[in-house]
Amino acid sequence: MIELLSSPEAWAALLTLTALEIVLGIDNVIFLSVLVSRIPEPRATRARQIGLALALIFRLILLTLLVWLIGLTAPVFSIADKPFSWRDIILIAGGLFLIAKATHEIHSEVEARDHAPEPGLADRAFFWVIVQVVIVDLVFSIDSIITAIGMAQDIEIMVAAVVIAMVVMYISSGPVARFVAEHPTTKMLALAFLVLIGVALVADGFAFHIPRGYIYFAILFSASVEFFNVLAKRKRAPQR
Repeated sequence: MIELLSSPEAWAALLTLTALEIVLGIDNVIFLSVLVSRIPEPRATRARQIGLALALIFRLILLTLLVWLIGLTAPVFSIADKPFSWRDIILIAGGLFLIAKATHEIHSEVEARDHAPEPGLADRAFFWVIVQVVIVDLVFSIDSIITAIGMAQDIEIMVAAVVIAMVVMYISSGPVARFVAEHPTTKMLALAFLVLIGVALVADGFAFHIPRGYIYFAILFSASVEFFNVLAKRKRAPQR
């Protein structure tokens, strides 16, 4: 451990892996922000805290199962000479879940109607938000940890990078969730990105890699346009 603290290579690996884990965590933060926007405060904050805590726990548990994780990339069956591993299966299932969930949420937003709140609806909504967060956390955790294994050799560096990335995600998740909840057009944009991310996960499962740089550039560009759109609306509001 002392040797790692004095090693420039270890610090470089930590910074690189932390940055990568933060970027990979963007998908998780977007999904979590969309989910909690459907439940009122203070349940939304509690659901977000539980979701991020579970994400950290999943990542740390998976880091302790390195041998098993590496085995996830071994083929378990083939279809038309195309081998599939457990990692591929999980990515495909997780991607399809994201596509289905985002499409359902888009439909709910478009067909929104005013209804009287049903008894126990808040409790059921909170429960299902946590269930969906667990599913998506598991998918993103496996992809994230396998990436970490490929980039670093020391478990201490992997754990430190994951913890730092989760702290950054926790700090940023609150403002992101509030912004999404306050601006419906931003929420629709986030849902569209979830569909795109789901497609990328399914493609990865079929060994067709879509460079994440393209997806994150599209997210950054669209978010920048939406930011100026929101800013323009605020400037015009007092004049009405």
